[in-house]
Amino acid sequence: MSDTPSKVAVATGGSKYAVSPLAPAAFPDLPAIDGVRFAAGAVGVKHKDRVDVMLAEIAPGSTLAGVFTRSATRSAAVLDCQAKLPKVSTDQGLAIVVNSGNANTFTGKRGVTDVALIAEAAAQALNLPESHIFTSSTGVIGEPLPAHKITDALPAIAADLSPDAAEPAARAIMTTDTFPKGAVTTCEIDGKTITIMGFAKGSGMIAPDMATMLGYVFTDAAITQDALQQMLSATNEVSFNAVTVDSDTSTSDTVLLAATGRAGNAPITAPDPTFQAALQTVMQDLAHQIVRDGEGATKFVEVHVTGAASDADARKVARAIANSPLVKTAIAGEDPNWGRIVMAVGKSGAEADRDQLKIKFGDILVAENGWVAESYSEEAGAAYMKAPELLIDVDLGLGSGNSTMWTCDLTHGYIQINADYRS
Repeated sequence: MSDTPSKVAVATGGSKYAVSPLAPAAFPDLPAIDGVRFAAGAVGVKHKDRVDVMLAEIAPGSTLAGVFTRSATRSAAVLDCQAKLPKVSTDQGLAIVVNSGNANTFTGKRGVTDVALIAEAAAQALNLPESHIFTSSTGVIGEPLPAHKITDALPAIAADLSPDAAEPAARAIMTTDTFPKGAVTTCEIDGKTITIMGFAKGSGMIAPDMATMLGYVFTDAAITQDALQQMLSATNEVSFNAVTVDSDTSTSDTVLLAATGRAGNAPITAPDPTFQAALQTVMQDLAHQIVRDGEGATKFVEVHVTGAASDADARKVARAIANSPLVKTAIAGEDPNWGRIVMAVGKSGAEADRDQLKIKFGDILVAENGWVAESYSEEAGAAYMKAPELLIDVDLGLGSGNSTMWTCDLTHGYIQINADYRS
């Protein structure tokens, strides 16, 4: 199968390229979350007849947490969310407005004004204070956002709000994504069934740095804002912050988590292991889907590092391997070039010892004791590399530090998609 994607027409949102071969079979059936309604509309931000605006309305009494990009050139929408989040109260409802097609980044004072105009229009449509409206924008950087197209359409979009419209909302936030990304799970707390569901977008410009895409997660659990923020921040580190497609961090990265409190459990006031484990399930599922939709990707790769002097060192090594263009192109070519993994370990900045290093492809021992393993054969390595899902396992042999990251291969398709991204 060629790794060069074929162009297809996509009228409902997202990429003009064929769906990733690593995509799930179908979008999951996302259940309604009591206290949350969604709507989506096609307003022509960049393309005609493409769903490109999402609105989420969240009931009074809800709490909200968020993580955002640490980019020094982050967007006006990110800066606005970061300013509002610490001050938002639970006495009134909340809303999230997201557009695709234009990032509203590096657009000067106009970008700030456009965020305010969208927040004002959403506030009027939903009878909420502007300080309770959170916006995100994703798409091309450096082009003015046609905010009037969004503000003019918001009353009609708001009129279509429904608890069962999560899938159209997920499609509206897609850019080069070839499929919408959703996930759901449940857990039990205080004898009450808690539901957590969410959706995300991401395909390129993906690398860990607080958050690496746009993601919106919703639960009916009752959780204080401080506990919600702590659990989101911790879970983010082992999900969205543990994936990379191309080592580039977006200016618009945002993840918001809303808890409506409608499930009937006693309010969670500190990090709860049961809820956090369920939240991790959803967020890792979404993060993995982003890697599976990496621009031009044909391989899903887990990089597992153990035996490091510290967790921080293990993360450095995992990131160096997962981000390496040489490693990723070798994987694309189904070449078991383990020397490139040795290179990535060495350049990572982590403590390493050549003679303690052990490398495996899945269950195949490749290298140990400073040399290729006696049992290894190039034929076995090459056969393993033909699989669509791969595991690179590195043991540094120095301590108990460990880390896992997920990445994809780097193909001609990535170049093609990004060469004509603005066309």
